[in-house]
Amino acid sequence: MPTRVYCCCSALRPRYKRLVDNIFPEDPKDGLVKADMEKLTFYAVSAPEKLDRIGSYLAERLSRDVVRHRSGYVLIAMEALDQLLMACHSQSIKPFVESFLHMVAKLLESGEPKLQVLGTNSFVKFANIEEDTPSYHRRYDFFVSRFSAMCHSCHTDPETRTEIRIAGIRGIQGVVRKTVNDELRATIWEPQHMDKIVPSLLFNMQKTEEVDSRIGPPPSPSATDKEENPAVLAENCFRELLGRATFGNMNNAVRPVFAHLDHHKLWDPNEFAVHCFKIIMYSIQAQYSHHVIQEILGHLDARKKDSPRVRAGIIQVLLEAVAIAAKGSIGPTVLEVFNTLLKHLRLSVEFEANDLQGGSSGSANFNTSSKDNDEKIVQNAIIQTIGFFGSNLPDYQRSEIMMFIMGKVPVFGTSTHTLDISQLGDLGTRRIQIMLLRSLLMVTSGYKAKTIVTALPGSFLDPLLSPSLMEDYELRQLVLEVMHNLMDRHDNRAKLRGIRIIPDVADLKIKREKICRQDTSFMKKNGQQLYRHIYLGCKEEDNVQKNYELLYTSLALITIELANEEVVIDLIRLAIALQDSAIINEDNLPMFHRCGIMALVAAYLNFVSQMIAVPAFCQHVSKVIEIRTMEAPYFLPEHIFRDKCMLPKSLEKHDKNVYFLTNKIAESLGGSGYSVERLSVPYVPQVTDEDRLSRRKSIVDTVSIQVDILPNSIPSDDVVSNTEEITFEALKKAIDTSGMEEQEKEKRRLVIEKFQKAPFEEIAAQCESKANLLHDRLAQILELTIRPPPSPSGTLTITSGHTQYQSVPVYEMKFPDLCVY
Repeated sequence: MPTRVYCCCSALRPRYKRLVDNIFPEDPKDGLVKADMEKLTFYAVSAPEKLDRIGSYLAERLSRDVVRHRSGYVLIAMEALDQLLMACHSQSIKPFVESFLHMVAKLLESGEPKLQVLGTNSFVKFANIEEDTPSYHRRYDFFVSRFSAMCHSCHTDPETRTEIRIAGIRGIQGVVRKTVNDELRATIWEPQHMDKIVPSLLFNMQKTEEVDSRIGPPPSPSATDKEENPAVLAENCFRELLGRATFGNMNNAVRPVFAHLDHHKLWDPNEFAVHCFKIIMYSIQAQYSHHVIQEILGHLDARKKDSPRVRAGIIQVLLEAVAIAAKGSIGPTVLEVFNTLLKHLRLSVEFEANDLQGGSSGSANFNTSSKDNDEKIVQNAIIQTIGFFGSNLPDYQRSEIMMFIMGKVPVFGTSTHTLDISQLGDLGTRRIQIMLLRSLLMVTSGYKAKTIVTALPGSFLDPLLSPSLMEDYELRQLVLEVMHNLMDRHDNRAKLRGIRIIPDVADLKIKREKICRQDTSFMKKNGQQLYRHIYLGCKEEDNVQKNYELLYTSLALITIELANEEVVIDLIRLAIALQDSAIINEDNLPMFHRCGIMALVAAYLNFVSQMIAVPAFCQHVSKVIEIRTMEAPYFLPEHIFRDKCMLPKSLEKHDKNVYFLTNKIAESLGGSGYSVERLSVPYVPQVTDEDRLSRRKSIVDTVSIQVDILPNSIPSDDVVSNTEEITFEALKKAIDTSGMEEQEKEKRRLVIEKFQKAPFEEIAAQCESKANLLHDRLAQILELTIRPPPSPSGTLTITSGHTQYQSVPVYEMKFPDLCVY
């Protein structure tokens, strides 16, 4: 009777329950009953409306077995669920999925690692199923939280811990795939989800033993590594996540990376941070690269008060991101990048200056020195980033960046720069000048303009040349190097490196083209400005060998890139003027600098004579160099710039054969068709306001006439009696310069107006007459230095710089107007 009742009750049970019960064997070790499973599958496919009930009943049995720790039956239930999911693809599967997800959640909540892995595997299979219609109510918040927690598993057994972490990563990957494919995929990109997913992946990526720091994209992991290595699997999932990011949710995926790196202090050292952002930049779509750069810049601003090494680590990450983004789309962030970097460059210099001012003795000095070195790391990282970013920009953007940086360079006495230097002081200002010019040097590297006007427009040339007059040899070097980058359009600079006497310039294989009309116009407008800065740069007292080498390269590049016959004559005039300045030494330069100028002139005239290939000119230059080799080797660059070179005591006793003579050069060039009339006009640099701005004495102040009237002076009989009376009132008027400033300005204005409007023939004739007068007076002065002083006691002493020349008696000396404009 009881058996009959049991059969009766069993027969009254719903068919789907009986089919479900039949798939479970008496001994769970026997596994799923395949024949009964086929019946259940056929029933579910034939009656899809019963799927939700089948799912509910399976979930009820699984929950009971989980509580009772019947792992065998749990495995059978999950296997059945997986097969039903794979077989059924109708709209009625939606309620069944809810039961399925409920059973997966039960497994993930259990404390047994095997059940957690089992639930994860089932979820991954479900995630790979493409549903016919989207689900508008299903959410995966629990699974995101649970899989993220599994990624941080701290199980005592290493193998079990690794297994759980791999399961968590695969679960996150499944959530990402499922939600991205759904119509409501935007939910996964919400910050509360990204703040769990991204740190979980990064936490496992940290376990990589070797971080690939190469420039190229990180290598894709193999299939075996994906399954066995949590770090590689997490990296692959991270790539997939970023690859699916769109314009609106890109920032939500990137910001948790910064939080993770900050929390785990991974900016110093920053190998892992660099690795992460390489993955980000290579994984996202190219048009979204500027979003990542903006986020890095924003984080740099947020951490501006952190230690120098942390800031340097962030900047180096920015460099890597920029290096990748520059190959694709930069977006509208070009000026923002440079503006932010220059702002942090100024902050770094300001911190460095404050540390120097606040340093004290003892251990504080050691800490200050360490901070200074760290700040230099920050500054170098900023400069490298600026240079790399600028060098990868198109030419039209690069020229804008050059103007932008140049506008930040502070110049003493002006307020045209846009960088706040009120807190820097003189030392900090010099430091920021050097840093900005180094940045400009990096940006201009490799810049090739078709015309020099494009590379050096007036709005850029004028502020660029202003630092070249500053009393700092390093600033002048940087300015010259920037000019070389812009002038050298045929990559000849490397062939000209080092100042030397080149035996045969043809061996250098100099590349050049015919001078275009725009370049000729540029030299007519700006040539005198370039000559002036080269002339004054040669006469600086703090010049070192590198300064002379760069000045020589400047002259050579102008000759190659910009020189027609007229410019060649001007450059030769400039070289002769430099030679004369070294001989007369009105600036009281040390002997090394005077010999350095002589060596520079020799090297350049040797170069230009071979470039224009005038035999007579080459012969004269070669003869002078040969004589110098024998009698005055310190006038040649190979000798003066080597260690322990013997210097002469004076230059006045040398024979004229060791000098380059204007009349010889004019004769040789005139025979080859050159217009040499202007060679007889000595080169005199123009006086501008830049001398005042650069804390330099005006050229007008470097020449003075000092009159000494000694008692009992007797006029000489062999001198012409045409005299000019010198009284105390006249001397007082000459010395007193008050009230003369307005007259000087008016005089300067009239001269400029004359040169702008007067005919060329009139200007040339006037300059020639005054030049001849100055030439005669200079010859008289040099001649009197060799002759003994006259016998009368009343004499006139002419002072040029700190060198005095005894002249004829003052009572018989006439002072003509020697003013040359």
